[in-house]
Parts: sequence; C-alpha cells; structure tokens
Amino acid sequence: MTSFGYFLASEEFTPAELLEQARAAEQAGFTHLAISDHYHPWTGEQGQSPFVWSMIGALAQVTSLPVTTFVTCPTVRMHPAVNAQAVATSGVLTGNRFRFGVGSGEALNEHILGDAWPAVDVRLEMLEEAVHVIRRLQSGDEITHRGKHYTVENARLYTVPDEPVPIYVSGFGPKAAALAGRIGDGFVTMTPDADLVGQFRRAGGGQKPVLGGVKVCWGTDRDQAVTTAHRLWPTQFLPGELGQVLPDPAHFEQAATLVTEEAVADGMVCGADADEHVRAVAAYVDAGFDEVYVGQIGPDQQGFFDFCRSDVLPRLDAR
Repeated sequence: MTSFGYFLASEEFTPAELLEQARAAEQAGFTHLAISDHYHPWTGEQGQSPFVWSMIGALAQVTSLPVTTFVTCPTVRMHPAVNAQAVATSGVLTGNRFRFGVGSGEALNEHILGDAWPAVDVRLEMLEEAVHVIRRLQSGDEITHRGKHYTVENARLYTVPDEPVPIYVSGFGPKAAALAGRIGDGFVTMTPDADLVGQFRRAGGGQKPVLGGVKVCWGTDRDQAVTTAHRLWPTQFLPGELGQVLPDPAHFEQAATLVTEEAVADGMVCGADADEHVRAVAAYVDAGFDEVYVGQIGPDQQGFFDFCRSDVLPRLDAR
C-alpha cells in the first residue's frame, strides 16, 4: 500500500516555515516527510537554503513522522565520514525515523569549495564509495579506509542509532537505477516511470521501497497559481543535464527565461481541481511507488493542507 508524504522545500521556505509545514502536514494526514538538502536555492526568487542537519534535529522535536533527505550528495561538499556522523545523530534524534536519501549531486551545491565537478560516471563511483564508508561507520566500530576517492583514518562514531539508518539512492537514468538496486536500501526518483522502477528492481532492488515526489501549486485562482509556480519553480522544466551542471543560481535564472507560463500550466498541477491533484499522485502509485511526496509551491500552505485533508488524501487512501 502506497504512503503519502509531504515534501519540505528548503530552497523556498525559512526554517520556521518548514517546521510549521511539518506540523500541518501531520495534522492533515500525511504520514511521511521529505526535505531537500541544498547549499543554494535554484534561483534567487526562491530565496532560502537552511542547513538540512539543523532542520532534521528541529523536525525531530515537532513531529513524529519519518523524515528522509531528498536528497543529500555525500561526496564533495562534506566528506562521507562527516556525513556519517550527521546521519547517525539524526537516526538517534528521530528515534530511528530518519532515512538517508543520497544522490550524485548538482554543481549548484557542490562546487562551492572549488573542487572540480566530475563527470557522471565518476560521481556515481564516488557515491558508491561514500555509501560504503557511511555504512561501515554506522556500525560504531573504529574504521580505517583508503579508497580511490576517500581516506578515513581511525574513525569511530560513538553516538549511533539502534539500527543502521536506511540509505535510499536517487537516480534518473538506468545507470543510477542499477546502482540503487545494487547498493541501496531503497530508490528515489522524481518521475512516475514504471520502466525505471523495473530497472531498479531487476538490478537487485527487489521489493525494497521506491520513493518519488511531485510539486503542485494549489490555489483557488488557477491563473494565479500558474504565475506563482512559474515565478518560483521554472527550473522544474529545464531539460537534460542542466540541473546537474549549472553552478550558480544566476545561471538557472538565465536558463529559466526560456520556460513560459504556458509550459508550467501544461506540465504542473495548478489550481484547486481535486481530480487533477489525485491523478498526479496516482500516477506514481500506478507506476509502482511505495511512497509519494507532494510539495506545495507558494505561500498558501494552510489552504493546501486543508484541501488535501478533505479532498485529496481520502481519495488516494481509498485506492
């Protein structure tokens, strides 16, 4: 049975707003939370980017829902050994309700220390080694690791959860889906692609959970909702690998000038038609996803949560 969660967009909202959304999501009937891990927002218009590990600690105090990062790149900006400590502490703080979503990352967040941005095959290789290091450290044993990309010397985590934090691997193509099947405890992908889910399962994923997410812009005035979505998240409609290789919010703003309001209106659920909202989420259910996360764009969060409580979640649960 598919579970339905709420996506906390740290690129768009302040820490206080994210915490309030988490409370409201639980009250509305969502059963899981996901949160993005960014150093920069995609565009200056979004305007926020709180530190995800501080947010997870705070979320642990205001909600009982499981929390998953959507997703962290554990390879460049922070060394895997440091990520391992953050993961373990988050597992303890949440009472084993934290799941670590990881991916190969975007230059937008990872270029900030001046490191070269590797090609995708190298990034996947780094991700696999990073996951190996993080898993070993979660044991609480002292480890030394000398690999192709990382060195860890006499490191031990003294604060670890009772059970290792599950690591869910993100992917948008066959190579990443195969890697997720081979090394992940689950798979994260953002489109309702049944073929990609099948590739993950055949590569070793089996019956492990598949997680996905969709952004919407609820509002009683559909035209205004389209305008809001276009202003805040035109980057959702950029093609190809731009999301992985552009290094600065200004570059995303330049690329986003090519995205029209008509493209947003055609490609994203905007407005208050419950049938459209249900269909958008149900597409993930039909593609074999175990958890689907919905993110509301713009300031009218409480209206969205009221709408979901009364008109969307009951219909999805009934499926």
